[in-house]
This record gives sequence, structure tokens and C-alpha cells, in this order.
Amino acid sequence: MTHPTPELRVGMVGYAFMGAAHSHAWRTAHRFFDLPLTPVMAAVAGRNADAVAAAAHTQGWASTETDWRALIERDDIDLIDICTPGNTHAEIAIAALKAGKHVLCEKPLANSVAEAQEMTAVAEEAARNGVFAMCGYSYRRTPALALAKRMVDDGRLGTIRQVRAQYLQDWLSDENAPLTWRLDKTKSGSGALGDIGAHSIDAAQFVTGQRITGVSALMETFTKERPVGGDLMGLGGHGDMAADARKGPVTVDDAVIFSARFDGGAIGSFEATRTALGRKNAMRLEVNGSLGSIAFDFEDMNFLQFYDGTDAEDARGFHRIMVTEPVHPYVGNWWPTGHGLGYEHGFTHQVADLLTALGSATQPTPSFADALAVQRVLAAVETSATNHSRWTTAETATEETR
Repeated sequence: MTHPTPELRVGMVGYAFMGAAHSHAWRTAHRFFDLPLTPVMAAVAGRNADAVAAAAHTQGWASTETDWRALIERDDIDLIDICTPGNTHAEIAIAALKAGKHVLCEKPLANSVAEAQEMTAVAEEAARNGVFAMCGYSYRRTPALALAKRMVDDGRLGTIRQVRAQYLQDWLSDENAPLTWRLDKTKSGSGALGDIGAHSIDAAQFVTGQRITGVSALMETFTKERPVGGDLMGLGGHGDMAADARKGPVTVDDAVIFSARFDGGAIGSFEATRTALGRKNAMRLEVNGSLGSIAFDFEDMNFLQFYDGTDAEDARGFHRIMVTEPVHPYVGNWWPTGHGLGYEHGFTHQVADLLTALGSATQPTPSFADALAVQRVLAAVETSATNHSRWTTAETATEETR
């Protein structure tokens, strides 16, 4: 007879694009992974009572709240999952941790280094009392990227020399796309930089095991005004609601390019844009080492390109690895060989890793301290671009809006 594992009762704040992805993961993880804790979807919170009730029904939550504070006060909640715009992360996470709740917080961690520092300090204090916090950089749980990290850690690439990272989308290419919360700096913190560039920064640091120490950057906003409409309240996704005739200012970047130096001696180039026509979700990473190279593109997410420089000269070339074998990270818990995974599986793997860590009372990764390191890079990029400076160090960047 199988004995049931202890329950972890989850309360989620926010229920739109990210909330739906997180809900799928909470419903699914324990059905495919052997976990020390069983997640219970206890409650979801949102400001609109009717909308949150509909989301709870669709996504599988047992109850609802219209105030996140009420969620934190509930005795039947063990973990708070934060799926809201960045300007709310700090207040919710800090309150939850101080109330003794574990926290999963979507990326980027906050809208400023100062907020991220405070969140990290509170998280580190909570960890000493057995309460843990993790930031949701889900792309590192893509099996092909996890395999890339394994190969780097195993020395297959030798000394890491160079990193190229791109994150290309096109959903803001149309200048008549509506003005949503993602285009409001007070809510989102930044545009392409924080929304998608943060993923590239985390992935590069995760795969290489090196931290970015300094940057030189350019940022640009191509469309300065957009029709007012969409989801200004921060409850929805990528601005697919109808706009009205008025226009408002876009206060974030459309695109960013920056060069970087890593603490292990590597150099890197990064690009993030939401205006690259034809690119839907091209999150790309290439790492070159002294012995080999890897290349990844999320639009072909079940494959990893690997060049082995130790091969015989007549056999050298990039090999296309289909990352669907049971020996590959996470894959053995899913389908037979050759049956690929999708976007949603990264969130399921995130929940599986989180519950595994919580079950052994160990710090899950990426920690808030790891996410703070990304936040410092975001700040350095914005500082460099704003000040037209040649070089900005990640450790000393203090641009207050990042």
C-alpha cells in the first residue's frame, strides 16, 4: 500500500497568462513525478470577484479571495505563488515570508535592485527558520537547456569563452497594438529587457555557471505612443484586448542590445526585442568553449546542437541531439523516446524541483539571491543605456527603477 505524502497547500495571486501556466503545473507535477509533498490548490486571489471565480473553476482552485492579504492570513495556506506584475512582487513576497509562508515569485524578482535586495534579505532570514523562497525562471527547466548545463559542468565544452543570447518576439511590431500594463514602467519595471531579456540573463548564468559583472548597452522604444486599451490592470496576457481611440505614452523599451563580461573570463552579447517580425518565441543561447559549443533555440525546444571539438577532423560538425531520452533531464518522467515536450512542461518541472527541495528542507533554486544577481544586471543595462556610458558594472548599478 502506498502511503500518501504530506500536503502542501498553495495560494496563488494572479490568474491570467502566468497564473494559467502555474495552475497547470500545480495540477500536474505530482502525477508524473515522485514527490515528497502533494500540492493542494487551496485558493487563488484576484481583484475581480467574478473573473477570479471563473479562473478558479477553469484552473482547478478550491476557493477564491479578492485580496492577497486575506490569502496570506489563511491558516490553510502553506505557500504563496506570485503571478502578478512586477510592481507588486516585493510587498506580497515580503508579507508572505514574514507570515511563515513559502514563496514562489515570478520573474523578474522586482522592479528595482532596492526591492530585490529587501526581498532577498527577508528570504534569507526566513530560510533560517525553514521557510523558503524561489524565483520562477522556468526556462532553465527546459530539458535541452538543462542538458546544456550538464555538458558544461561535465567539461564537455572546456573553458567557456563566449556567449550569444537572443530573445526575439514580434507581438509589439504593430504600432496599433494596445497599451497594456507591460508597456507601463510603473507596473512592469521595463519592457523587452525585464520581460524576456531577464530569461536570457538567467539562462546564460545558469548554463555557464558564471555571473555577469559588467555591461555596455543600447535601448530603444520604436513606438512612443499606443492606443489605450488592453489589460491596463495587469490581469491579462500580451495585450490581445481591443483598444479604444485614445493614445497613451509607452514608457518602456521595445528592444535592447548589450555586451557583457562574465566573472569566469567569458564575454557575451545579448539581444531582446518584442518587435522582430516572424519571431514568435525565439529564446536562443549559444555557448562557445575551448573544446566545444552548444546552441539552443526555444522555437525548436526539444533539440540541442552540440559541436565536439575533440571529434576526428573528418567527423566534425554540429550534432542535433533530440532531447527526449530517459537519461535526459526531466524527460524520463514523461513520454516514450521521440515524443517531445512543450512550453508548459518547464513550469511543471519548476514545481517538481520546488517540492523536492521543500520536502528535504533545502533552499530551492533559483533563490531570491540568484534572482537579485539578474536584477543587478538589468539595472546595469538600463544605467548604461540611459547614461550612454561605455561600461557599467553589475555590482554598483543603482538605477532606482530597476
